[in-house]
Amino acid sequence: MATKRTISNPFSITSYIGKDYFCDREAETEQICKALYNRRNITLISPRKMGKTGLIKNVFDTIGEHDAHCFYVDIYNTSNLREFIKVFAENVFTKRLRPFTEHAWQEISRYFSNLRPVFSIDPITGTPQCSIDVQAEHEENTLRTIFDYLEQADKRCFVAFDEFQTIAEYSDSKMEATLRSYIQHLNNVQFIFAGSKKHVMLQMFSSANRPFFQSSQLMDIDVIPEGTYYTFSSSHLQRHGQQMDAGTFHELYTLVGGHTWYVQVMLNRLYESAIKEIKYEDVLTVIDQWLQEQSPIYQTYSRLLTNKQLNIMRAVAHEGFVKEPGSSKFLQKYDLGAYSTVRSIIKTLTDKELLYPHEDGGYSVYDRFWGIWLRHN
Repeated sequence: MATKRTISNPFSITSYIGKDYFCDREAETEQICKALYNRRNITLISPRKMGKTGLIKNVFDTIGEHDAHCFYVDIYNTSNLREFIKVFAENVFTKRLRPFTEHAWQEISRYFSNLRPVFSIDPITGTPQCSIDVQAEHEENTLRTIFDYLEQADKRCFVAFDEFQTIAEYSDSKMEATLRSYIQHLNNVQFIFAGSKKHVMLQMFSSANRPFFQSSQLMDIDVIPEGTYYTFSSSHLQRHGQQMDAGTFHELYTLVGGHTWYVQVMLNRLYESAIKEIKYEDVLTVIDQWLQEQSPIYQTYSRLLTNKQLNIMRAVAHEGFVKEPGSSKFLQKYDLGAYSTVRSIIKTLTDKELLYPHEDGGYSVYDRFWGIWLRHN
């Protein structure tokens, strides 16, 4: 009989650990589930570390394996069709082998005999693993076979491609059209296309000259409301014998603009500290510890920038949020020079995801902790 996993810290910063430890997103979860059940694909857009991966896994947890086969595929580290197919296939095969059965093994081996999938069992976790070798001359046929396999599955299949904007960077300009040509004919499979580069994702799904034009329901993910997040965090802290008043949480939340992962990092460390009455000074201590640990990384980031780029990063960090980077007040305050040059540099920093462009046209440092570090260094 399987034993229930013990959670030592409810504020995870690495992975989804279950509904009880997932804050809010109830409306988003319901919206995505409804779309999938009603045969609508979803395009999910949010900045990195805002919690879109956790949301996807919460959706799949809500759906459950009794209702559908759910596949999460992170394609961030792929650079071409072959690597895409390899990651996609290995995720599908591995998931279909949990729990491991001889029947499932034979089914996949027979269906994908040309790939010669190699299966193994992790000696530590006991979970099945799979690896394949995709031959260049069989790429498109292999991709078609994967989709055919899902289309003929015994239950509905829901596939989430995370960091989907990555395919726009492939050297193969036909990648979007190739995928779309298969996906549009599927009846048993729905998709979540998740991405963190908003402008790229919007171009892919809202430009009339792109293959995925109007093929999916668009959905933006923003910060979790402060009051909701406080209720969630307070309940877990209280179970641990800790207290944090709403004012202190407000300071914590505001310091990082409510950005999920950064809030989680601080709550994770504060929970570990076991401090009974958490004050704002304790929040600052936790942040200071984190910045000291990460200082070599932030120093490396800074050295990779030109002097002008670094000056602009520091200026934005000091302001926290810059509504009008072209204003004379901002340019003169930090001695940044002509706006034409600043505008060009801001575009470069935005493209590199070092500066984050807000909906209203303003900017902030993408990595919230690096922004705090820049203010002091």
